[in-house]
Amino acid sequence: MEQPQWAAALTEAYNNALAFLEALPDRPVGTATTRSQLRDALAGPLPEKPTDPVEVVAALAAATEPGLMGTQSGRFFGFVVGGAAPAALAADWLTSTWDQNAGLFVLAPAASVVEEVAGEWIATMLGLPATGSVGCVTGGQMANLTGLAAGRHEILRRSGWDVEADGLIGAPRIRVFAGAQRHDTIDRALRFLGLGRAAIIPVPTDDQGRMLPAALADAVEGGDGPAIVCAQVGNVNTGAIDPVGEICDIAHRAGAWVHVDGAFGLWAAASPRLRHLTAGVERADSWAVDVHKWLNVPYDSGLVFCAHPAAHRAAMGVRASYLIHAAEGERDSLDYNPEFSRRARGFPVYAAIRTLGSSGIAELVERSCALAERFAQRLAAQDGVEILNDVVLNQVLVRFLAADGDHDARTRAVLHRLQREGTCWMSGTTWLGQAAIRISVSNWSTDESDVDESVAALLRCANSGD
Repeated sequence: MEQPQWAAALTEAYNNALAFLEALPDRPVGTATTRSQLRDALAGPLPEKPTDPVEVVAALAAATEPGLMGTQSGRFFGFVVGGAAPAALAADWLTSTWDQNAGLFVLAPAASVVEEVAGEWIATMLGLPATGSVGCVTGGQMANLTGLAAGRHEILRRSGWDVEADGLIGAPRIRVFAGAQRHDTIDRALRFLGLGRAAIIPVPTDDQGRMLPAALADAVEGGDGPAIVCAQVGNVNTGAIDPVGEICDIAHRAGAWVHVDGAFGLWAAASPRLRHLTAGVERADSWAVDVHKWLNVPYDSGLVFCAHPAAHRAAMGVRASYLIHAAEGERDSLDYNPEFSRRARGFPVYAAIRTLGSSGIAELVERSCALAERFAQRLAAQDGVEILNDVVLNQVLVRFLAADGDHDARTRAVLHRLQREGTCWMSGTTWLGQAAIRISVSNWSTDESDVDESVAALLRCANSGD
């Protein structure tokens, strides 16, 4: 068989990738292309004959470019999306090149050890127990599912039920206490786990979305049986953080498992200046965190930590006669996440930590929060602009007031014009029944000039419709 010509195809990919990255400061952040336009460029009859790899890569880059969102841009503030920092992106390229199957130690020894080390480093930064376990997953959704699966196992085990062997039919009913402003990945994880949304007992929150401990205490004491409490570190709209220490005290007195959804907010614990906001978080039982958000590694990458490794392995682990399982002292990653075969996500995480160090990660988090505050201050100084949240982390909720009183319509109209205008990209939300524009500062490359240009663009879009 003819040897593959790696250099030509990879060089074409490199040149296109570099051109995309270098054009980010000047290209529109959003995209105006349509589905039909993209299909015209990409679709057609099923290819019958081979095509030269260089031609394929070049054509793919050209056809998709109009439909690529500028999420790598320093002026992308939609949802909670980080960019990919250079070392993490380079390590991700190597990850694809090496093509390691990271499920088993025997298939990918380097990947196993890198994930182990990166997990230990992050646990240290976030103040989580050194004796806990870690799993590399796709993001916050699967991190929440895995942590809750470990919790489901453990609280049912304490009640004398083996959920992995016997399922949920006939099992003691599990109560799940979660804040009224929880993230939807909690509900979805409970659906996947067979507990269902109806298992949730919503706990009232304050005007920033923080769970009220007294309300939790009343709810927990109002029933009995196995229970899980879901705390939130970083409300997706306001950035607010639940009082996790108090929540742990209340939950553990009742024998409940505490899971922390810390997709982006848990990174506050890496900052000496912000760490007080997460006080008590180390006393929880499991934690979910994204690394494709504030650590700025490429998608898809998240981590789940568990203070009870035996429960973690019981919920996720698998044994099969055809597999070569890890020997003593080795680690099979499939024992700690829902996947069998998967890419070696730990390499970019490791590279990001080595590049930044703990001080660099703290600076990245603090700078993002300072830039969010800059957004809030500049916008709040304008007539007819309202900031709806206390800016404690990297999230800002902006509302534009209308002379006719229809503030929702004006806010949505400003957002629509902004997304088409191209200077920056933000997403919308509804907070406490009010339409708002949500600004999330999560990209390592965002600086003060990006904020100021984006504020100017917002105001232009607001005034252009007046």
